[in-house]
Amino acid sequence: METRQRFADKIDWGLLFLLMLFFIVSAMGISSAQTSGQYGTNFVIRQAFWYVVGGIIIGGALFLDSDQYKRLAWYIYGAGIFLLLILLISPESIAPYRNGAKSWFMLGPLGSIQPSEFMKTFLILALARIITNHHELYPSKTVQTDFQLLVKIGVTTLLPLAFIMQQPDLGTSLVILAIMTGIILVSGITWKLIVPIYASIGVLGGIILSLVIWAPELLEKYLNVKPYQFGRIYAWLDPYNYAKLEGFHLINSLNAIGSGQIFGKGYSDGEVYIPENHTDFIFSVIGEEYGFIGASVVISLYFLLIYHLTKTALDTKEPFNAYVCAGIISMITFHVFQNIGMTIQLLPITGIPLPFISYGGSSLMGNMLALGLVFSMRFHHKTYMFSSEDS
Repeated sequence: METRQRFADKIDWGLLFLLMLFFIVSAMGISSAQTSGQYGTNFVIRQAFWYVVGGIIIGGALFLDSDQYKRLAWYIYGAGIFLLLILLISPESIAPYRNGAKSWFMLGPLGSIQPSEFMKTFLILALARIITNHHELYPSKTVQTDFQLLVKIGVTTLLPLAFIMQQPDLGTSLVILAIMTGIILVSGITWKLIVPIYASIGVLGGIILSLVIWAPELLEKYLNVKPYQFGRIYAWLDPYNYAKLEGFHLINSLNAIGSGQIFGKGYSDGEVYIPENHTDFIFSVIGEEYGFIGASVVISLYFLLIYHLTKTALDTKEPFNAYVCAGIISMITFHVFQNIGMTIQLLPITGIPLPFISYGGSSLMGNMLALGLVFSMRFHHKTYMFSSEDS
């Protein structure tokens, strides 16, 4: 009996309860999306299956503690790079193009798997180890040592980013950059380096956006940007001039969310047609059928999740765990901000799902793996990792 109690005390029940709530919201949203009749598959059952698989992944993550994850970080990172490399050189019978991107391995009746979804968590582990080891090697910080750390982080991030951009997968590439940025901000690197670098990136981004609008032929010639990628920017800025092409999704998403008003139209009473709305545009379904109230509940759930992860990062006594949490927080926050933002015209449309709610096996398993690391932190180190008042 005492063993069971000790085991139960090690489980992060608050995080587990949040995952249960996300599953309920996901099942309701996907079920509503299917009423449009555009699918011949029950994606709710499939999503439930992937949640079970995700639970198994979390259970497997508990077998290792943070010291073991730290020791294995480079091996895990290397395995992820290897999968991305194999993906690019595999024939289309194994890794076909979907929507212009070669991002998935086909697994026959099991569907497909997207290695980049797991690479995000693998990268977080590698960056956390880099920063921890660097601070142990250089306990006295200088601008020179901070610059060395910045270069290490940049090179480690650049390798998977290069493979993912070759697919090409703009959405996941942006997530990788968001993870790197979040970890840099908490790594202790002086702002004397961070501000000039990111200010320069901001200026460069503004120049590129200007070129997209006024001189797209230069980007096509020198950066090999595809015409359809320009269409996404144009449709974002003025969707009604591209209503039959790139602007179709955005216009219908705005109509769906706006028509939901305060309380929504009710479960399965959605009227606005949005292709693939059970994946990247699941928030549009929630906004239409459950209105402002339902959308606010979803956003509140993410707030509680980020708060929980932030509290874990602040409470931990191990720097490696804190950096892992920071990476996971950056990843999830960017996913949520980008996905919801693109449905309401705040940001351009990219293929980024809404974490734990959008349908997708690879995305869900990748996010579950990330949270499995957090469950492992609590499971193995709660007695001395957290302060006594939080135990």
